[in-house]
Amino acid sequence: MARSKTPPPAALLASPDDVEAQFYEALQHGDLDKLMAVWCDDDDIACVHPGGGARLSGAAAIRASFEAVFATGPIPLQPHSVRRMHTLGCAVHHVVERIALIDDKGLHSAWVLATNVYLKTAQGWRMAVPHASPGSP
Repeated sequence: MARSKTPPPAALLASPDDVEAQFYEALQHGDLDKLMAVWCDDDDIACVHPGGGARLSGAAAIRASFEAVFATGPIPLQPHSVRRMHTLGCAVHHVVERIALIDDKGLHSAWVLATNVYLKTAQGWRMAVPHASPGSP
């Protein structure tokens, strides 16, 4: 199972908001190592991409899926309208995401509804599950 060799310092992931910011920055820059560094070190992590398909389980499957996504370039994604629910060891953020798409007809927006689940670990806050589906603002 391939894992990032240089995880970010725990101070960078001191809160669920820090994890979320690093996750979206990694998506926007197509940075696979930075993206994988935000995940929990647990076999039960999962991911559901907005295009549908199967639930991905485990770091190897999640890494392979994002590697395929980044093969076409970074994701021009901006989070909006974040709603947060936090407890001592778990946080759930519901996010409206806007993706800017440019084609021969100009600029278009696509909207995604995402639920991101974060857990507090010995290494700080980490992502456990992002679940996304097509949506509207």
